[in-house]
Amino acid sequence: MIRRGDLIRKKRGEILPETILFIILNLAFITILILFVAKQSGEGILIEQSYAKQISLLIDAVEPNTEVFIDMTDASEIDSVWWEDNYDSSITVDGNIITAKFREKGGYSYSFFNKVVPVFDITSEGELRMVVRNG
Repeated sequence: MIRRGDLIRKKRGEILPETILFIILNLAFITILILFVAKQSGEGILIEQSYAKQISLLIDAVEPNTEVFIDMTDASEIDSVWWEDNYDSSITVDGNIITAKFREKGGYSYSFFNKVVPVFDITSEGELRMVVRNG
């Protein structure tokens, strides 16, 4: 025979280990998502992506022994302290991969297909001179 007191006691909820694990995993996922969005929403990453892609597309489009000038003054404004010391290494080439880096922590790489060797000369004012040579 079931007594009324037993029914009342059984109505009280228990926190199951599965529920705790579910809550912890959801909190971890939401935290990772927020950190990712915060990192990607910065102005620096957008400009780095833009320049890396634009320079790669320019390299693919131009003929060898072509000289191109690009105004990069907005890139110099992202992290002006870092830019003053490292402007000459903000655009780098490794094989067929262009890397644009305009801040201390960051950088974005994009590849090109043309078999040429781009040579960069960047001024402290933010003007990029690119000469594309035969590879």
